[in-house]
Amino acid sequence: MTAPQVCVLRAPGTNCDVETAHAFELAGGAADRVHLFRLLENPSLLRQYQVLCVPGGFSYGDDIGAGVIFSRQIRGRLNDVMREFLSSDKLVLGICNGFQVILKAGLLMGRGIDNPDENPFEDKVTLTWNNSGRYTDRWVRLKTTSSNSIFLQGMDEFEVPIAHAEGRIAVADESVLDGLRAAGQVSLCYWNDRATALAAETGDPTAIEILPEPDNPNGSLANIAGLSDTTGRVLGLMPHPERFLFATQHPQWTRTGVRGDGKGLQLFRNAVSYFG
Repeated sequence: MTAPQVCVLRAPGTNCDVETAHAFELAGGAADRVHLFRLLENPSLLRQYQVLCVPGGFSYGDDIGAGVIFSRQIRGRLNDVMREFLSSDKLVLGICNGFQVILKAGLLMGRGIDNPDENPFEDKVTLTWNNSGRYTDRWVRLKTTSSNSIFLQGMDEFEVPIAHAEGRIAVADESVLDGLRAAGQVSLCYWNDRATALAAETGDPTAIEILPEPDNPNGSLANIAGLSDTTGRVLGLMPHPERFLFATQHPQWTRTGVRGDGKGLQLFRNAVSYFG
């Protein structure tokens, strides 16, 4: 089998591209770290890839907001090639700053897949400052809350680290959240034991109360840690799966006795196996 070609798209200030490319390679993909300026010079370069990933970091220093400048480059000069990519049977992943980028660039809400002029959630969902007003770096427990996402197949509950200051999901009004739930786009939520009990009562893990810190580290609406598009081929998440590729990266690996692969590696394996 020919290894799927992965474009790990970096920009000034990106700092997670090396480990993200390594994650895709461990999973069996062939990853290139491509600078945004190369793609701006030759947008057709994107056509040779099956997966596009925007990794974490602080693109353009987050000077006017997390991911804003990077997203405007995509939404402007790369708009046509991105629509073409989204309309193909290909995958898009945004991690942390990459989630901020692809969300603000309009890649998560169906643009280029459905009618591009009729996207009910376009510009009505954003990522903003954590409730604490602080940068937060810690491990979190997550729950896959939709079967929609290709990236999250076979992943139920798992732990990975987060590291961000602007990771809180906010929406224009309650109807937007209802629409995201109905479309199966709420793919990943912050989780704890109380959430498990509440979900058993309500039958909907995306409809429980907002968990307190540190379990929900940013106060995100509906405890959302990740969103997918309606096809399941685009995923944005604030946590960093590329930072848990090996069991020994977990802070409690000696106490729990875990060995082998870290839970985050499965996400990259799912992306690669989609083309297998």
